[in-house]
Amino acid sequence: MPDFYGFYTGKTLDAYEWMGAHLMQSGVKFSTFAPNARGVVLLWNGQEIPMNKIHDGNFYEVYVEGAKEGECYEYRIYGQNGSATDHCDPYGFGMQLRPDHQSVIRNLYDYQFQDDTWMDTRNDRKGEPLNIYELHIGSWKRKIGEDYEWYRYDELAEPLIAYLKETGYNYVEFLPISEHPCDESWGYQNTGFFAPTSRYGTLNELKILIDRLHQNNIGVILDFVPVHFAIDDYSLAKYDGSCLYEYPSKDVGFSEWGSHNFMHSRGEVRSFLQSAANYWMKEFHFDGLRMDAISRIIYWQGDEHRGVNGNAVEFIRFMNQELKRLNSGCILVAEDSTNFPNVTKPVCEGGLGFDYKWDMGWMHDTLEYFQSNPQDRSEKYHKLTFSMHYFRNENFLLPLSHDEVVHGKATILQKMNGQYEDKFPQARAMYLYMMIHPGKKLNFMGNEIGQLREWDEKREQDWDIRKYPIHDSFYRFMKELNHAYLEHPALSSWDYLEEGFSWLDCHQESRRIYAILRRSKDEKLAAIFNFSDQIQNDYEVEIEEAEQVKMLVYSDWNRFGGDSPENLEICTLKNGVLNCTLNPFSAVLLEIK
Repeated sequence: MPDFYGFYTGKTLDAYEWMGAHLMQSGVKFSTFAPNARGVVLLWNGQEIPMNKIHDGNFYEVYVEGAKEGECYEYRIYGQNGSATDHCDPYGFGMQLRPDHQSVIRNLYDYQFQDDTWMDTRNDRKGEPLNIYELHIGSWKRKIGEDYEWYRYDELAEPLIAYLKETGYNYVEFLPISEHPCDESWGYQNTGFFAPTSRYGTLNELKILIDRLHQNNIGVILDFVPVHFAIDDYSLAKYDGSCLYEYPSKDVGFSEWGSHNFMHSRGEVRSFLQSAANYWMKEFHFDGLRMDAISRIIYWQGDEHRGVNGNAVEFIRFMNQELKRLNSGCILVAEDSTNFPNVTKPVCEGGLGFDYKWDMGWMHDTLEYFQSNPQDRSEKYHKLTFSMHYFRNENFLLPLSHDEVVHGKATILQKMNGQYEDKFPQARAMYLYMMIHPGKKLNFMGNEIGQLREWDEKREQDWDIRKYPIHDSFYRFMKELNHAYLEHPALSSWDYLEEGFSWLDCHQESRRIYAILRRSKDEKLAAIFNFSDQIQNDYEVEIEEAEQVKMLVYSDWNRFGGDSPENLEICTLKNGVLNCTLNPFSAVLLEIK
C-alpha cells in the first residue's frame, strides 16, 4: 500500500513501487503526482485517457487494459491557468532515445540476478583495496563500423570485464546513466531519474551487465545527481504548472550549470530523490553511489558565505542513513570540495553518513606540483606533504577523474612538466605516489594508457595509441602497479588508521626526495621517490627493524619505458639503513622484512 504520509514528509524510499507505470495481469496502472494540476490525461497508443484523482486529490491514476511493455506514453498536464504541457513520467522506468522523450513501459521485475554470493559478502571496503575505474559508457569503446555505434549494456560486459581484470581494477564507476537529453552533459542533467538511458539499451540489459560484473568479483558504483535537473519542459520543470520540484525563486532556483535546483525542503522532493537512489541499488544491484556536487547540498549554491542549507543537509543525512540500512554493504561517496566537518562520519555520530569523500585538495596539490618546473619543486615541496595534515579528518578517496581531463585542462599525462618523453617517467612516479598514499583510488578511463587527447564524449578512447611502445610500456606499468595495490594489504587495509602510514623522510627539499612507509597487520612496504630531474646517488634513510628489502616495482625499469635493467640493484639495506640511487623522475616500491 502507498505510504502517502511518508511521501509527504520525505521519509519514503520506495515511491517508485507504486508511482509510474506498472505492468499488471493484462494491462498497466499509471500513477503520477500533480497537486496543482487542474487535470491530467494519459497519452497512450494515440488515445487521450483522462486520469482519476485518488487519495487527497493530489495523485492521479488510471488502469489501461491491453497496455504492454515497450509501448510509449506521457502525461498531458493541465495547469490552473488552462495551459497544457506534455511530460514524461517522473517515475518512468524507460524513455525514448533523444531527441524523442516519451516514457516507455518497462517490466522492472522479470530479471533474475545470479549474483547472490557477491551481494551476500559485499562491504564498504574500508579495510580492503578499492581501485575504481571511472568510465563513461558511450565513449569507452565504440563498435567499429559505418555508424560507429555505442555498445549496449549487455554487449559491454565481456570486453569490460576482461579489461578490468587484466588492468587491475576491482570496481567500475559509471558516469550518470539516468536518462538525459544532451550528450554533452555527460548525464549530469537528468530528465528521467528512474530510466536507464536508452542510448545503451533497456533496464534488463543494464541488469545483465551488473550481474556479469558481480559474477566476476567486480563492484559497480553509479554517479547520482541529487542537486539539480535539466530544464526541458517535458520533464520535471513546472511539472504540474507550478514549481513542484524546483525553487520558485530565481535567486536559488538555477544552478551554475543552467539547470534547476531541487527544493530539498519539500517532503515530496525528498521522497522522489531518496526513492531514486534506493531504486538503483535495490533493483539494479549497484554497490554504491557517488553523489555529485555535495557542496551545493551543504551550502546555498555551494557558497560557504551564503551559509549552510539546513534542509538539504537534513535530507542527505536521512537519505544516507536509510540507504545504508536498506542496502547492506553499500558504498556512499561524496564529491565535495568544502571543509564542512564530519562528511564521512555516521549519521548517528553527527555526520553526513558518507563512507568516503573525494580528496580534492590532494588532487589539486599533486597535479600542480607535477605541472611545475622541477627546479621549482624545492619551493613547492610540501604540496605533497600537506594532505597528511588533514587526512585523518575524513575517509578520503583519491580521484584523478573525468573533470581533470576536459575543458582545456589537458589530460593527466599532458599535465606533467616538460617535453613529451619527460612526461612518462613523471606520470609513472606520480601514480606510484598515489598508490602508496592512504585513501582509496579512482582513475578515469584513458589515463592508464597515457591518453594525450582530452576526453570527448563523442569519441572512444585512443586505444590505438598503445601501438607506440612508450604508451604500451606506460600501460604495462599501470597494470602492474594496480595489481600490486590489490595484492598487498599494506597499501589499503589500514588506510584510515594512524599506524597505517608514516613519513620516513619528508625533509629533502633540495633533493626533492620523499620516503613513505605503509603498514598492515602482517606487511610493511616502503616507497622512495625522486621527483627531481637529476639522478640522486646514495640517498639514505633509516627503517626500524628492517632486515631485508625486496623491490616490487621500480618505475624506471626498461619494461615500463625507463632506463634501468630489471636486475639492477638500486637499493641496499645495511644495519637498518636503506641506501638508494634513483634515476630522475623515478620511484621504487619495496617490501620490508
